[in-house]
Amino acid sequence: MFVLFEEAGKFLAGRVLSETDSSAQVELESGKRVKVKAANVLLKFDQPQPPELLREAQALAATIELDLAWEFAPDEEFGFADLAREYFSAQATLGQQAAALLRLFEAPHYFRRAGKGRFRKASAEVLQLALAGIEKKKQLQAQIAGWAAELAGGSCPPAIREQLYKILFKPDKNAPEYKAVVEASRSTHTAPLELLQKAGAITSSYQFHWKRFLLEYFPKGTGFPPLPAPPIKEELPLAAVQAFSIDDSSTTEIDDALSVQGLGTGTVTVGVHIAAPGLAIQAGAPLDQLARQRLSTVYMPGHKITMLPDDVVQAYTLLEGRDCPAVSLYVQYDEASLVVKASETRLERVPIAANLRHDQLDAHLTEAWLEDASLPDDGVPPAAASFRAELSFLFRLARDLKAQREVIRGKPENFNRPDYNFRVPGAGEHGPEGDETVEITVRRRGAPLDLIVSEAMILANSTWGLWLAENGVPGIYRSQASLAPGVKVRMGTKVAPHAGIGVKAYAWSTSPLRRYTDLVNQWQIIAVARHGRTAALAAPFKPKDAELFSVISAFDAAYSAYNANQAGMERYWTLKYLQQQGVRELDATVFKEGLARADTLPLVLPVLGTSDLPRGARVRLKLGEIDLITLDVSGSVIQRLDTESSAPASVEDDSEEETVAGPIAIAVDVTDTSDAEANAAPAGAVVTP
Repeated sequence: MFVLFEEAGKFLAGRVLSETDSSAQVELESGKRVKVKAANVLLKFDQPQPPELLREAQALAATIELDLAWEFAPDEEFGFADLAREYFSAQATLGQQAAALLRLFEAPHYFRRAGKGRFRKASAEVLQLALAGIEKKKQLQAQIAGWAAELAGGSCPPAIREQLYKILFKPDKNAPEYKAVVEASRSTHTAPLELLQKAGAITSSYQFHWKRFLLEYFPKGTGFPPLPAPPIKEELPLAAVQAFSIDDSSTTEIDDALSVQGLGTGTVTVGVHIAAPGLAIQAGAPLDQLARQRLSTVYMPGHKITMLPDDVVQAYTLLEGRDCPAVSLYVQYDEASLVVKASETRLERVPIAANLRHDQLDAHLTEAWLEDASLPDDGVPPAAASFRAELSFLFRLARDLKAQREVIRGKPENFNRPDYNFRVPGAGEHGPEGDETVEITVRRRGAPLDLIVSEAMILANSTWGLWLAENGVPGIYRSQASLAPGVKVRMGTKVAPHAGIGVKAYAWSTSPLRRYTDLVNQWQIIAVARHGRTAALAAPFKPKDAELFSVISAFDAAYSAYNANQAGMERYWTLKYLQQQGVRELDATVFKEGLARADTLPLVLPVLGTSDLPRGARVRLKLGEIDLITLDVSGSVIQRLDTESSAPASVEDDSEEETVAGPIAIAVDVTDTSDAEANAAPAGAVVTP
């Protein structure tokens, strides 16, 4: 005797070896023996042989019209043999009964399973909905196949072009556009990014990087809701100073300004004046929530995304010709010895006499001009010349402050590498398109104006950091335990030394219009300025406040991502510059085996032919092909520019982490067909020396 039975959703048939009331021992055609529960046995028969029955049933099942079978089926629950007798004849054969079983089982949209071999037909309404869904799925599959064919043929369907960046970096794996890319990638054995490039989906390498960043960090766009700048209600005294700021011409968020009083009297008071949005924006208010969401201004060549709306920035920025609310640090120095006599913090309005600009002054405000009052003001703009005495004192003070920090650091700061300025003339309000002609100029680290500003900001950040701690008010600190390799800068709420800068405490406080940590610290500083020793009770953030740790965590992640984007965009424009200028060879310095740094451009690249060269060797490189999608270029040594004896034994490591462009991480996975949404990984890519 033979039996037809169901096992794990499959129908099998075999010869019965033994049988009890509850089960049977069955031998399949393959020789395998299985134990079958009696409830799973659907048919018992002596003829034909099991393989013949299954072949006959499968062939007949394909001929059963489901619509007709649904019409013949009774409204109440029925068995497969009942339907066979209704559909074929009252004397339905064993093969016809088995065919009905197979057909019923594979059509759940027509017939709902009600038990082993038992079914109930779906209602007309349910059936129509199911059939419509099946037809829609068929059409969708056809659409996916059509899109995949177009991609494989070298053209990109509009629907996929519209979803391009989401498909690549943050896909919905159930979306038909994503499935089409996966299907085409598999059929052509081509990586998704290469496939889409060949299909012409990526028309702008710049937009590829830019929209990728926006999708990840600004998915709702970079615009602001209509939030007005709240007024400062407090009556602030007017400072008896004439302050000036020093920034680049492109700077609109002017956070800081300086003043000098008492020259020639033996006691000089230096003022560091910081824009005071913290006097108007309250913790927890809508503007605070907006700033906390963005956490920092995002910078890149030719464009920026500000932390705060422009009209809010303009309400508090230190614009010349205005008396601007400020948090001011005043430090009194002995004019001869530069020994500190006293310091205090005030909340006040500060007259801003001038906004000086680095790019317009660096060439004229030289060390010699600042140190020798007899030199003429030839070429120096009148606004800067009017502050010559103040700038000269600040330059002298800055060098002294730097020397003091270097004693604590244990070694001098290294300014042997320049900073680079990127200009993209013609960039629109919403940023460059990517094809503009880029200008890259050098800004020497440690230039007089740069040194004046940086030392003044370090003075304020370190002084206020210690001041907060002395008054028991928590702040957000940056610290570094030592200059040993691998010891990184960390952020925390407790005061600790910063070995890299050479100060006992360092709390970012001087850019509250641009960095959320600075705004938080400004609130804390304002509380101490108002309440002194009892400020811990009045400050927005209390000791061990979990919100402060939350701010640090979120800021650290966002700031790293924004810096990576800036570095990537700078690398893009550096490679674009090479293309635009037709540069095929350049001079570079080896700083690690297989890597070299260009001498006159912000570019680190992998280089062949450096295995036998020491660190610091200068070489002439021939550049390979530039890929603006992966931000990749390599070089090969064609000439050594120094002699073996003249090459430095080493190049001082300034502890700045540097990486070289690598493959862009794409979230399209041609091996994973799960429904889980994949997240885009960051590009492996970015270098800014």
